[in-house]
Amino acid sequence: MPFLNDMLDESSRKRLERKRLAEDGAGGVLPMQPSTPDGIESRYRFDVDAIMQAIRGEILGQEVAMDALERMLHIVRADIADPRRPLHTALFLGPTGVGKTETVRALARALHGDADAFCRVDMNTLSQEHYAAALTGAPPGYVGSKEGTTILNQDLIEGSLGKPGIVLFDELEKASDEVVQALLNVFDNGILTVASGERTYSFRNALVFMTSNLGAQRLQRFEERRQRFPRRLIPSTPARRREKLDRIMERELLRRFAPEFVNRIDTITVFNWMQAPLVERLVDLELVRLNRRLRRHNVELRLQSEVRRFIAREGFDRKFGARSLRRAMRHRVEAPLAHYLLTEFRSATDAAHALEAQLHGRTIRFRPVRE
Repeated sequence: MPFLNDMLDESSRKRLERKRLAEDGAGGVLPMQPSTPDGIESRYRFDVDAIMQAIRGEILGQEVAMDALERMLHIVRADIADPRRPLHTALFLGPTGVGKTETVRALARALHGDADAFCRVDMNTLSQEHYAAALTGAPPGYVGSKEGTTILNQDLIEGSLGKPGIVLFDELEKASDEVVQALLNVFDNGILTVASGERTYSFRNALVFMTSNLGAQRLQRFEERRQRFPRRLIPSTPARRREKLDRIMERELLRRFAPEFVNRIDTITVFNWMQAPLVERLVDLELVRLNRRLRRHNVELRLQSEVRRFIAREGFDRKFGARSLRRAMRHRVEAPLAHYLLTEFRSATDAAHALEAQLHGRTIRFRPVRE
């Protein structure tokens, strides 16, 4: 019975994958909030403060974006959004590696207990006109038009009892004009009707997020000019700097998208560049994530302060953001740690199961910690 064996193998594979992802997660679903203090009845039952505390623990240096997200969640929690449109439509702009996509993952983890509990559409796969059918379905007369199938996942879009669904359109600027036009209809009435007309997808119970690197190079030039003499001697308030950034991004958006599309986006947030003072805190965050994965081996890793500063220096790159830091962690810490665990670590003798990373020149070595 090869078919049955294939089904069992697939089920086992998915179960193991869920277990692995759960080990890498931040924990289970956050406690729901049964009711608002003033007695307002709402179909949504989640604790905004607990969710934002979890997200702010994952996303550093993006207070403007976090404040915008918190305002959005309060609107949803109060259940006062327009019922004929998506609950909220947000566009995250900024350079690569600053936390745009990670914010959506952190929200999904805090809201649904799973960082993958959202419908993600990579728009770079829909960059050509003939790929638009992957989102809107094949038009009448073409193969597959009767099925009305798309890459969308209706269950993730609709969410669960008391909690909204989450949708992410990643790298929006790379989508074809046909796909952007389809999104315009979604933002307008919360419904996507496939090309055959035989099936619809409802986004009216979903938070819709989009990310884009649009204008990142202009933002970089703007920041570099601010750091040059004599501009760095001229005082500038955060509000004034934010106003200039918003004007730059508005010009870039209108250069790529029609005004009626931009006008239907509820909030547009510009993410900051990764700043040097935050890098060591990001190293600590990466260490927390690594230790979650080490739990299966009953091992905990600790970094000496010299190691933390070394990784911060190696991983800081404004152009690539946190991804550069993750590469430094993988190259400088995870690779030699894996070799140590496979060749030197003895669980029977190293009873403490706590390891300390020490810096020797430009090499990181590990030793058991006795407590």
